[in-house]
Amino acid sequence: MTRTSEGGAVSRVKGVLRRVEHTYAEDGGRPIRGYLVAMSAFAAYTTGWALVVRRRGRPAPWDVALTAVATFRLSRLLSKGSVTSPLRAPFTTFVGPQGPAELHEEARSDDHRATVGELVTCPFCVSVWVASSLTAGQLLWPRATRTAMGAVTALAGADALQLTYGALVDRTTGD
Repeated sequence: MTRTSEGGAVSRVKGVLRRVEHTYAEDGGRPIRGYLVAMSAFAAYTTGWALVVRRRGRPAPWDVALTAVATFRLSRLLSKGSVTSPLRAPFTTFVGPQGPAELHEEARSDDHRATVGELVTCPFCVSVWVASSLTAGQLLWPRATRTAMGAVTALAGADALQLTYGALVDRTTGD
């Protein structure tokens, strides 16, 4: 393929993407290209560590449960935590508090930050990256990863106990 025909192919792909974006959301409110970049980055990331690890066996049920709880807590911390807001700040705008030690933020509206902002404020979106990273960690550095996951899981348990205690105090005192 020559440079001219390569340029024509790129132009055709860009045209198709523009048409898909327009027909998907007429107001252009959905960053389809940004999502495509994010999916490509995730695929490259996952493929990269999968190639390094190859096949080291299946995880035990306990590892799956530990990964699930650690993923839940770490995803909430990364996407909603007050203390992690500096990590999200370049891509988000502060709206207000949202629950105990959590913030409500919205994605910035300019193109290249909108997708990242939307992803980093969504605990469900962040959890895909966290679960993948924890799984890779279990395969590459099992002892250190399980120790870190144990600590994050203990934090999730402590959070549940704090919230339960607060609810019981409110119920008892009538506050």
